[in-house]
Amino acid sequence: MSDLLARLRGRGWRMTSQRRVVAEVLDGDHVHLTADEVHARAAQRLPEISRATVYNALGELVSLGEVIEVSTDGRAKRYDPNAHHPHQHLVCSDCGTIRDVHPTGNPLAGLPAEERFGFRVSEVEVTYRGLCPSCA
Repeated sequence: MSDLLARLRGRGWRMTSQRRVVAEVLDGDHVHLTADEVHARAAQRLPEISRATVYNALGELVSLGEVIEVSTDGRAKRYDPNAHHPHQHLVCSDCGTIRDVHPTGNPLAGLPAEERFGFRVSEVEVTYRGLCPSCA
């Protein structure tokens, strides 16, 4: 499980019932939901929650650095609560399923110094693509 709810409580984020339900929907391992999926799941728990409230909460969580916005291949943005756990993504090229992966080794090792063009690299994003078991 991700520790999103604990992190938000620790930051003193005002936990209204709507914000809490959005955070609860996002909390967990390998969660990469679209805003519409977050809204649909939140509405099952709190039927009166509006789409605008969900979008606003997601925007705040991204601004706080507590959730990562993940975009792949022009598909709808997805929201990843594992913002404080270094990882990469494995994406199904067919259905768009996203899984967190934790490759070993230094990802910068594959980028020789002459290919850095003087950049001081601060982070690396690697996306692995293929077909998930359901689509294969």
